[in-house]
Amino acid sequence: MILMTLMMCMSIISSTPPAASIYDYSFKDMEGNVIKLSDYKGKKLLIVNTASKCGFTKQYKDLEALHEQYGDKVVVIGFPANNFGGQEPGSNEEIQEFCEKNFGVTFTLSEKVEVKGDEINPLFKFLTTQDNPDFKGDIKWNFEKFLIDEHGKLIHRYRSAVTPMDKAITAHL
Repeated sequence: MILMTLMMCMSIISSTPPAASIYDYSFKDMEGNVIKLSDYKGKKLLIVNTASKCGFTKQYKDLEALHEQYGDKVVVIGFPANNFGGQEPGSNEEIQEFCEKNFGVTFTLSEKVEVKGDEINPLFKFLTTQDNPDFKGDIKWNFEKFLIDEHGKLIHRYRSAVTPMDKAITAHL
């Protein structure tokens, strides 16, 4: 009986279809509110894995500038992660306070997530496997960026050194 129940559960799990669109995903923001990416249909998204103690942390300033200048065209969402060099050790509250105090961040920040490895957040598992003209595969470091078009398609992916206000990004907004 136990074996039969186990086999039925495995059948249900394996028959669950993978997400077909970025709009199938949601996340929790720093306050614990569930945010559905489907709420952003019709707008571009810039999804960034962030960290507070990284050489690229100053990009928070440009992310905020992008949010302020192009907020009618693109939604900026930061996903703090501690996957690279332990550079995001803080709690959600500490991260949010750091971002607001040091960079005036008003764009949406998710709760802390994993962006690679066995515990990878499902959104990032999806994003790192999507076809795009740039590259696929694991995130290599903090502040990698994923630009999603108004229809939910990943149109460009940028490594950490590309700053948020770089023409490589703003030309698509």
